[in-house]
Amino acid sequence: MLSKDMHRKRLIELKKKEAALKKKKADEARAVSKLRREMGRLEHGTTKTSESSRKQKSRQIEQKYKKVTAGEAKIARYDADIAKNLKDQRQAQNQLDGAVYRKTKKEDAEAKKRRGEEMSHAKALTREAKRQNRFHSNRLSEEHLKALPPKIKVLFFAANPLDQTQLRLDEEIREVTRQIRLSEHRDSVELVPRLAVRTEDLFQALNEHEPHVVHFSGYGSEDSVLFLDNEGNTKAVSKEAITAMIAATKGQIRTKIFNTCYSRAQAEAVTQHVDVAIGMNAPVSDEAARLFASQFYSAVGFGTSIEVAFNQAISRLMVDGIPEEKTPELFVQEGVDPDEVVLVRPV
Repeated sequence: MLSKDMHRKRLIELKKKEAALKKKKADEARAVSKLRREMGRLEHGTTKTSESSRKQKSRQIEQKYKKVTAGEAKIARYDADIAKNLKDQRQAQNQLDGAVYRKTKKEDAEAKKRRGEEMSHAKALTREAKRQNRFHSNRLSEEHLKALPPKIKVLFFAANPLDQTQLRLDEEIREVTRQIRLSEHRDSVELVPRLAVRTEDLFQALNEHEPHVVHFSGYGSEDSVLFLDNEGNTKAVSKEAITAMIAATKGQIRTKIFNTCYSRAQAEAVTQHVDVAIGMNAPVSDEAARLFASQFYSAVGFGTSIEVAFNQAISRLMVDGIPEEKTPELFVQEGVDPDEVVLVRPV
């Protein structure tokens, strides 16, 4: 059975052939029309000429008549070929429509299967999150739990410079928001998104919201994070500047996440001032960034530790068949156990 691409290719070829046939028919019709005009002039001129001239013109008229007859026969064949071509086009279009329908039906079935598998995986991860939640409830001291804030704020910075390939950061925020809402302690996690972030927005947002988690999503390099300038294009902020900014406003910030390419150096640097940080040691795709972040915050919303949330996010990439599970890295301040860093009170 031919694929839809092969049916589409045949349909295109038939349309090209139709155009060529119509051009040949039009050329032949013009030639026949020209011959008829010449015959008319010859017939008009025979009345006032000598007998020998009339005979010569009659022979010319007869020759042109034969050409006209042959031309009209060609036109008739072109008409027949065009009619057959149109019939073949209708058949090819029907075959293409059928191939598209079958492919769409197959893709829908596969998508439905994937959704079912994703739901099963999500339920399994949720069960594990609840198990870890109970584990930490038993493990952590009552004083430790009471010290946790009733609600944490996640300040989500997103920058998509116009002079870069556009990322689907809105999808990442949407999915993170959805997973937090589905978590057990959804009322204990407040996501504060800041889009199209310029450098002057950073301190304003940090001072205004006093977040517990700061998240950068977008573009980065080995020594900088990319934000927007006043025209909406790229403005790089160095690793040292980011570290200084966190140091100057750290307050209650405990976790820093760089969901940007080549950001491991930035994450490692900021652990001088925060308990834990996550960075990427290579380029990270839109899909991997979205799934990693959404699963991480889902686990946080169930009261797991940062280490458990990180491991679940890595597992989510593996479960979904995205070969980027080695890209995220977890960095920890000296003397801090990431399995004891719990942001949401698991009660």
